[in-house]
Amino acid sequence: MENKQLKSGLSFSDYLYILFKWRKFLIINLIIVGLITTSLVLLLPNQYKATATIMIPPESDMGIGGLTNLLGGKSSIASMGTKIFGSSNTSEDILLGILNSRTAVTDVIKKFNLMNYYEIDDRNMDKTIKALKEDISADPNEFGMIEFSVVNKSPQKSAQIANYLIALVDSMNIKLNIERAKNNRIYVEKRYQKNVRDLKIAEDSLYNFQRKYGIVAVPEQLEVTVKAAAEVEAQLTKKEMESYFTRQMYGDNSPQYLGVSAEINMLRDKIQELKSSKNLGASSNILFPFKEMPDISIQYLRAFREVEIQQTIMEFIMPMYEQAKVEEQKSMPTIMIIDQAVPPQIKESPKRATIVIGVLFLFSFLLIPVVFVGEVVVTRENFRNPLQIRNKMFFDRIIKIYRMRF
Repeated sequence: MENKQLKSGLSFSDYLYILFKWRKFLIINLIIVGLITTSLVLLLPNQYKATATIMIPPESDMGIGGLTNLLGGKSSIASMGTKIFGSSNTSEDILLGILNSRTAVTDVIKKFNLMNYYEIDDRNMDKTIKALKEDISADPNEFGMIEFSVVNKSPQKSAQIANYLIALVDSMNIKLNIERAKNNRIYVEKRYQKNVRDLKIAEDSLYNFQRKYGIVAVPEQLEVTVKAAAEVEAQLTKKEMESYFTRQMYGDNSPQYLGVSAEINMLRDKIQELKSSKNLGASSNILFPFKEMPDISIQYLRAFREVEIQQTIMEFIMPMYEQAKVEEQKSMPTIMIIDQAVPPQIKESPKRATIVIGVLFLFSFLLIPVVFVGEVVVTRENFRNPLQIRNKMFFDRIIKIYRMRF
């Protein structure tokens, strides 16, 4: 009858009644599982988590950037040096990258002999590194700082490893910054030396040009030459008019006319000399023939422009070179330690109560279906195969062992 009722469906109260009937089976098994789980959990060693808090120092213009601005004078381009060469910017990604690097992890393993701690019998470094990385964490908190945490069976050793890791990451970051600054210094130094050579070549070229032609300042000397030519032209016009009147008064062969004519010829020769004579530059340090002035001007402007270009490059590269040399010698800490790790007094794991409760819940969900199956088998009256008979005999033994009465 009960079997037919089970097949036809049960209400919620019926299920509760079945669980009540099999309460001894459930309670005894859960007690056994709880005792076994508790004894096993008690064998697990305590794990302690030590945490250190660090902060990346904020950037300051009082450092190398300020020095670059001073060296750069009024050139705004020079201030770019602090962003391009030798700047020791540190980010969270860089610190986390150093922390997870094989070099850093291997150093910690050797210093604290962690192969024995993790019981790596074959002395496999890769296995030890993997085990240690599982016990290390570094996460930013809500205040923008980074928390380094190390889990270990010993509270003292967990704090020691955490503090050593911070010092190791800082020293490695400083070393990387110095190496980067050295490479930058070498690059800038080569460019600086090239600029020094180029500037000297440009200055020598301008010097040789000025010495060859006697040129000091083309625009000013050209202005003087033009004024001199204008003055000679004006004198020539005046003498030509005077010659006309003298000829009318005294005749062609008169001494007065001949004197004025000589002066006119001399002025014409001077004008011709200003226009095309190649000996004008040799006889004067200021005046030059108009015919040669375009060539002289373009040569002078090219030489002068090259000097100006190299001088501008020097104004840009010199502060960067000085900055790179200073950066190479700098070994300032790249992180600020807010809280050093201290030996923790409260264990991090295992959460024994949570483990025991979780196991009991798991076994409860496993035992309840067994109870319902047992109820169906026990209340069955007709058996269609030997397997059903064996199942009934099995649950009858369970009922007898647990002394359950229905």
